[in-house]
Amino acid sequence: MLERRLWRNLDYYFVGSVIALLLISLAVLSSAAANVATDPYYYVKKQLIWIFIGLSGLTLVLLTDYQQLKRYHLPLYVLNLILLAAVMLIGHEAKGAQRWINLGPFLLQPSEFAKTITVITLACFLDKRQGKLNRWQDLILPFTYVAVPMLLILKQPDLGTALVLLAILFGMLYVGGANPRLLLLIAGGGLLLAGLALYAHFHFGLPLPLQDYQLRRLVVVLNPYNDGQGGTGAGYHVIQSQIAIGSGGWWGVGFRQGSQVQLHFLPEHHTDFIFSVVGEELGFVRTVGILALYFLLIYRMIRIAARAKDMFGALLVGGVASMFTFHILVNVGMTTGIMPVTGIPLPLFSYGGSAMLANMLALGLVLNVNLRRQKILF
Repeated sequence: MLERRLWRNLDYYFVGSVIALLLISLAVLSSAAANVATDPYYYVKKQLIWIFIGLSGLTLVLLTDYQQLKRYHLPLYVLNLILLAAVMLIGHEAKGAQRWINLGPFLLQPSEFAKTITVITLACFLDKRQGKLNRWQDLILPFTYVAVPMLLILKQPDLGTALVLLAILFGMLYVGGANPRLLLLIAGGGLLLAGLALYAHFHFGLPLPLQDYQLRRLVVVLNPYNDGQGGTGAGYHVIQSQIAIGSGGWWGVGFRQGSQVQLHFLPEHHTDFIFSVVGEELGFVRTVGILALYFLLIYRMIRIAARAKDMFGALLVGGVASMFTFHILVNVGMTTGIMPVTGIPLPLFSYGGSAMLANMLALGLVLNVNLRRQKILF
């Protein structure tokens, strides 16, 4: 059981923002998935189950001092690699990707849990290297440490989740004390190299370790109408999403009144493109309100990280904050057409059991650090 005094440290703004986002997400999902299945509330019921399972997992995380996680970082790292490798051997394939393991009643997506596990294991890894992250050669091991699960995820293929791990790595390196200029140079150099590689691929046939549809999604942001016909082009999702969000205006067209959503012009509107439903049916003003809740959530994470009693706790929260920030920016960016379509869901909003459970466990880590930010003196 938790020491009663620990509850005095609970961040109620953080908890309130999570609860508000979950409640709003269920309402939006009930509209987005109304015509997807025979039962209009089929996905809402399933999401509710996963929310309760996630809350149970969050509670279990709170019961153990986060410091105890240091004992299990190597087994967790190995388990992460085993699960990701198992996907390639016994994984369930859908929509051209092999990312799930069939467990009967549900499909498990190991790559979703890989993000939370990476936060835990990388925090242990970097905690032991405080003050030793200032040179180029100091960063080779951290990058290699994350590169192994990244490559396994890319093999599925799942470019979006692989990029999330990269965002987690940079965020945690910054929290861990790595030279910010060095991180900016690496990030800038990586983006420049990626851009040159894409240019060389499309103009000179340079082979790249990505599927054709992934490559099209990366460049279609420049002009979605170049590949937006027939409902299957890489730009079709972006075009329909922009139409949906644009038609919402200031106050939205009304709950379950969005033509793009209800008439199925917008694909994946209960998963990756659920933010488009928000824009169309709730409008700009309410959309800004939801984004403000996300901002509050991230702000409280940063505050909790800054007040953590040790570097390990700060790294855990910094990793979760980096993960959520990247998810939100990329998902909102791809639905509005300013970022490539990478298939990254909107945390706590998009339908998905594995994602919901993994996110709730990650939020449990944040609350764990928050509750134990001070040593109890007797």
